[in-house]
Amino acid sequence: METAQPRQRTSSTEITQALLTAATEILAEDGSGGLTIRQVAQRAGVAPMGVYSRFGSKDGLLEALFLEGVDGLIESVRAASGPDALSRLRNGCLAYREFAVGHPQHYLLMFSQMAELELSEAAMMRAKESFVELSTRVQDAMMAGSLAQGDEVEVAQLIWDGLHGSVSLELSGVTFAAEPAEAFARLVDVLLKGLAPGSG
Repeated sequence: METAQPRQRTSSTEITQALLTAATEILAEDGSGGLTIRQVAQRAGVAPMGVYSRFGSKDGLLEALFLEGVDGLIESVRAASGPDALSRLRNGCLAYREFAVGHPQHYLLMFSQMAELELSEAAMMRAKESFVELSTRVQDAMMAGSLAQGDEVEVAQLIWDGLHGSVSLELSGVTFAAEPAEAFARLVDVLLKGLAPGSG
């Protein structure tokens, strides 16, 4: 006679991730307006109280998704390396798009739907770190002589405007490029060439 094996309890971390995954799926289907605690709990196989105990409210759940996206974007850009400052900046820009197209619901929540969210000050400060990462790479490229000297924050904003505009159009399905990744890489090269010393 076989001895019954005790059921292994699902860890709190696994439950939290299951809830975030369920919420991401519902966002893709119905948007933030269609996301409810009950729907998320049902899809994840968790009691609604399990959602409240972890996130407090729908706003808390959306903030957790927002931060998951911010952390993923920062990690993706930071992981983009290169042999020199300009290469690291370029590869960081390419990593920006790769994250966005790989995690479209997080990206849209972070930027297109951010005005609808009730974010804490801590969440907003964390979000700014993604821009700090870009401006730091811009500053490094300036110090290396690969970009013209200037205000690194202003230049980073110009680059980000281009990156975000291109990615947003692609995620909206408004792109005529046969190979969006190649078109985006050319855009990055055009931006960096236009910011190089002597280009103006």
